[in-house]
Amino acid sequence: MALMHEPTAPYHSVQDALRILETVARHSTGVTDTKLARTTGLGVERLTILLRTLRREGYVEQLTDGAYVTGEALSRLGSAAGREQAVREQIQRTLDRLRDSLGAAVYVSRYVDGEVTITQYAAGPTTPAVNEWVDFRVSAHATALGKSLLGQLDHNGRRDHLSRHKMARLTSRTITSDRLLLSRLETQPPTVPHLDLQEYAVGTVCAAVPITAGASVGCLALSLPVEHAHRLRQAADTLNREAGPVLLSLAI
Repeated sequence: MALMHEPTAPYHSVQDALRILETVARHSTGVTDTKLARTTGLGVERLTILLRTLRREGYVEQLTDGAYVTGEALSRLGSAAGREQAVREQIQRTLDRLRDSLGAAVYVSRYVDGEVTITQYAAGPTTPAVNEWVDFRVSAHATALGKSLLGQLDHNGRRDHLSRHKMARLTSRTITSDRLLLSRLETQPPTVPHLDLQEYAVGTVCAAVPITAGASVGCLALSLPVEHAHRLRQAADTLNREAGPVLLSLAI
């Protein structure tokens, strides 16, 4: 299965963040932001934003003299022992934070062995998760996360998926034409979030953005009750900007 990976904003942020972390890791006693800027070639404003994110996520810590050293989160992810669990815990902390800041349920989904899989999510009493009334594996055509994952495959990969999963009409808004769906997937810019406007379930709207790491196809998604549909596009844009920490956890 071939993939259609085009670098997105989160991808570029992760590349820059990894350069910062590599530099910090080489200086066990700490490195100043001035030296970080000089070594990484990043502008002061961008460096400041990335360092703020890395501190918030626990990847770096700032000493009393202002220098930066590696943080606890980076140490956990960098250890071979228990790394998989450490990644899950780090991603869950990020999802919990996103749920609270967005006021929406948040999900991480991956395309594994030709199937849509939700690997982690964060929901709560005021941010309920989507009721999976139809298996997500057979409803990729109707969900934002499914369309985001399919959008990262090449044409043959998309055709293969649709040949295995009939495009059933789940609501009056569901796209059931493979020609129409494929056309929309092919023309969708990678930087624009995929939306589900009550296509999967009446009363729910969703958005998803790609978080592709290496050969692994994944996405970050959110769901809102339809009465909050007016917040969807702004929440989706925020989700896109905030996808970096999840992608970084997968990339380290």
